[in-house]
Amino acid sequence: MDLAHPARSPLGTAVVNCAVYRNGVRREGHRTAAEAIGYVRRRPGRGFVWIGLHEPSEEEFAGLAELFGLHPLAVEDAVHAHQRPKLERYDDTLFTVLKTVRYVEHAQLTSTSEVVETGEIMVFTGPDFVVTVRHGGHGSLGPLRESLEAQSEHLAKGPSAVLHAIADQVVDHYLDVAAAVRDDIDEIEALVFAEAGARRSEPGQIYQLKRELLELKRAVAPLDRPLQQLSETAMPMIDPDIRRYFRDVADHLTRVSEQITGYDALIDSILQANLAQVTVAQNEDMRKITAWAAIIAVPTMVCGVYGMNFDHMPELGWTFGYPLVLTVIATACLLLHRGFRRNGWL
Repeated sequence: MDLAHPARSPLGTAVVNCAVYRNGVRREGHRTAAEAIGYVRRRPGRGFVWIGLHEPSEEEFAGLAELFGLHPLAVEDAVHAHQRPKLERYDDTLFTVLKTVRYVEHAQLTSTSEVVETGEIMVFTGPDFVVTVRHGGHGSLGPLRESLEAQSEHLAKGPSAVLHAIADQVVDHYLDVAAAVRDDIDEIEALVFAEAGARRSEPGQIYQLKRELLELKRAVAPLDRPLQQLSETAMPMIDPDIRRYFRDVADHLTRVSEQITGYDALIDSILQANLAQVTVAQNEDMRKITAWAAIIAVPTMVCGVYGMNFDHMPELGWTFGYPLVLTVIATACLLLHRGFRRNGWL
């Protein structure tokens, strides 16, 4: 049972689970971390301890760090979080940082919508222990633990099997989130090319989606090198059979990386198309303004000429001068209006 809320944990304010596994089978009973690792080390073989924590403080993590001999630099990273995905080796312990992602449901994408929420999972992998530190409100490892406990043969491979399962789950979530983001991109694309009069997308919506996609890219892209190391480099902490499984995870990561790259290029194209539409609309407005200005210029010019206070001007004394001038003005304006409409300016 993954006691994700600190108030429900009988093992400490940050420890959500502590279990002993031997030959892939979980040993019953509640133990402290010291009791669990002591139990494993008194019985050499294929046994290990898996301890899960959620956002521990320095004081809460200090005892575990001393018990398992964790490096201070890795401990600092695990406590304070906000790390990029990486893989570091400290003597016989591997320290792995994975970025978790979650798609945030929303009724309609706006210029302030949160689309991708990120968290972190830090994994300390030793010869006979796994310590997982989770940050964020998602990415619970409870269901994963239950799934692994149902695969005793795989879990019997040791701590590296747990590391692989966590990496596999994280990358699978990347694929799910990428698919959901694709739906948002399709919706924005449809709005950009909607017919005149229909609701159109705004540049702020497109830009916000691009920012959220960048957040997903920051979680995915740096994980490529750690997975390559886990799948290609022989390490005593990684079972050779499990190393082959990491190749499959790396392939999935490559696929989602390619998808994100394609989405990024597509959003750039959508943004350029939207800006082009805005420019075209502005040009059309300017043409209309120019056409009406030209039409209004005719009566303005005529009235301006006859508004000059000279004593001797043509047709000032003629009875039909006034209606003739109005007729000439109206005819000129109609001809200009017709010409502008024929050329698509009005």
